[in-house]
Amino acid sequence: MTDLLEKRENWGSRGGFILAAVGSAVGLGNLWAFPYKIYSYGGGAFLIPYIIALFAVGLPLIILEFSLGHYTQRAAPNAMRRCVKPFEGIGWLGSFMCILIICYYPVILGYCLTYLGYSIQGIFNGGELPWAAEGIQGINQAKGFFFDKYLNYQDSFSLGGLELKVLGPVIIVWILMYLCIFKGVNLVGKIVWLTVPIPWIMLIILTVRGLTLDGSTEGLAYYLSPDFSELAKPITRKACGGVRSSPDFSELAKPITWRYAFGQVFFSMSLGWGTMIAYSSFLHRKSDLNNNAGIITLTDFATSFIAGIAIFATLGGMSYVTAQAGNAVPVDQVADKGVSLAFIAFPYTLAQLPFSAWFSFFFFLALVTLGIDSAFSITETLLASIVDKTGFSRGKVLVVMTVAGIFVSSVFATQGGLNWVGEIDGIVNGTFGAAFLGLLECLAIGWFYRLDYLRKHSNSCSEWPLGKWWDLSIRIVIPIILGTLFFWNIFDKSTAGTPIKNPEGGYNINVLVTTAVTALGFLLAGLATLAKTRIQDRVPNIPHLKLNDMANRKKIRRHFSSSCVIFALSIAAFGLTIHNTTRPDSVILGQKLVMFLAYLLIISAAVDAFQAEKNISCLGELRKLPNIQAGASGVMSVMSISACLSVILTYLSELLLDEKAKAEIPDSLTTVSYIILAFVTIVVVGGLIWSFHRIKASKNSDLQETEAI
Repeated sequence: MTDLLEKRENWGSRGGFILAAVGSAVGLGNLWAFPYKIYSYGGGAFLIPYIIALFAVGLPLIILEFSLGHYTQRAAPNAMRRCVKPFEGIGWLGSFMCILIICYYPVILGYCLTYLGYSIQGIFNGGELPWAAEGIQGINQAKGFFFDKYLNYQDSFSLGGLELKVLGPVIIVWILMYLCIFKGVNLVGKIVWLTVPIPWIMLIILTVRGLTLDGSTEGLAYYLSPDFSELAKPITRKACGGVRSSPDFSELAKPITWRYAFGQVFFSMSLGWGTMIAYSSFLHRKSDLNNNAGIITLTDFATSFIAGIAIFATLGGMSYVTAQAGNAVPVDQVADKGVSLAFIAFPYTLAQLPFSAWFSFFFFLALVTLGIDSAFSITETLLASIVDKTGFSRGKVLVVMTVAGIFVSSVFATQGGLNWVGEIDGIVNGTFGAAFLGLLECLAIGWFYRLDYLRKHSNSCSEWPLGKWWDLSIRIVIPIILGTLFFWNIFDKSTAGTPIKNPEGGYNINVLVTTAVTALGFLLAGLATLAKTRIQDRVPNIPHLKLNDMANRKKIRRHFSSSCVIFALSIAAFGLTIHNTTRPDSVILGQKLVMFLAYLLIISAAVDAFQAEKNISCLGELRKLPNIQAGASGVMSVMSISACLSVILTYLSELLLDEKAKAEIPDSLTTVSYIILAFVTIVVVGGLIWSFHRIKASKNSDLQETEAI
């Protein structure tokens, strides 16, 4: 039986860990997923929930995962188990999310690898790319090459035939992932010194080229010029006779926009499914946590924002070309709104460069190296979870995972595979996706464990300390935000009326697959939790609160009872809202009455939540774990606030969606656009300078062997 006192492998240096974590956080999620999601869900409007999610949720949560992994020295399932044994299942839900992502992520990397091969071919064919053409033909060539020549695309959810030219690169990607991690994280820490900086250089080159295209400012205006009004019709541009359309801010009234914005933060920063917990578990005991989290968050934000500039400048140029050809197409319609966006816009931009084949070669090489970091980080997360649970040989488990991964990924290498990439990505960003796991993580650790232990542990080895605000953020603020998003999405699903059977006959395969995959995830997480853990961790001896004192017992039980009543009324208000929306002819309580009830319940639940937080803090002074009733009171309080906020948002969003167009958006960047650019520059550059300024000099030779807890 292996004990936790075993020697655990370390990163070779702090720089290696930071680059590896940046490589995991900064990947195809920034250059592939972020542009297509912002393009599909309101343009510049998408930036608002994205920035809120990044700094209000992403930064505190990445610190929580760093401190949890570093404190326990275990991957997510065992880390959760060491804190609160029944919550091991939350970690396994994250591991199942890793399985979903690692099924399709190598396919996207395979696309990049294929384009890399075509770029090499272009170098030896006189420097011309096979999709290169002038004007409107260049746009059509970029689309046709990807969909027709390469994918042999079939626009249906039937898989069709297996495409060997897609499957071959996918197998190569899996082999590369195996070679990157089979020697352990020490090798990973060396590889990322090459794989992380190169993509940034190429991204800057593409951004500069995109900005020099004619019409690029039109795309940037769509990206950076919010006016908070929905245009009923596109606006004709006088400058080049094209069509100008605005960011659709009515998208902010739709829960799917917020869901994808928050999901993008979790996907891009590798939060919720345990990657950062696993990575930080390999850190030596004196590693900084808070400052590293800040650096990674700011770097991720900067990469996504610059990738957005590159993509939307290119889309503006593509829109300009269509206008010059007499077939004006607005920015938000010039390319497909889906997972294929990056493989149309980037190749088009590359074809406009001198020595285009060489630039294309370096860009897709950079994209492969950037994506491989995230891919093997997800694989490492799943690998560490299995090894920690079973005690099996790391090498044997990795071989089995690689073979199984190739087999499952082949499903996405079919003619209809691209549709299923988008479908599975939708599950990751769905109601029970990564953001839901973040909610469970905060509720479990925040209300049923000594959160102040993790804060003090993180502060003990960090260059700037966390304050009480972090406890409140994990216990109250983040659960309210994510809980509101969760209830709002449940409302959206309940009222959308998506049938299991199609009107024309047959079953709705999207609904069936989403339901089956979600149910399978919970089932596998439950089975993994019940399975015997072969590596027995030494659990810290922290006693639970025993309610021997009659006054304390009555106080906590009374508070628990009031929380139950408020929670029940909040769920009732939420149910009434669904009822009023789906069956308006049989209204039980009117809209105004339900809204009034929701406001009252929010006030009552807020009082309850802060009382519960006070009780938990008092237990910390007694050096005891929270009583179950005390923790449950806090959970129900914040969930009550979330349910009532979703009721209010539902009614407000209906009002917003009824609003008509009021203003015209200019064709070029506005004052607001420059304010946004200045804000991002100050936050990113200033934040990084401050973070690196706080780094204390340390010698890698003095790294100490990890101590067991």
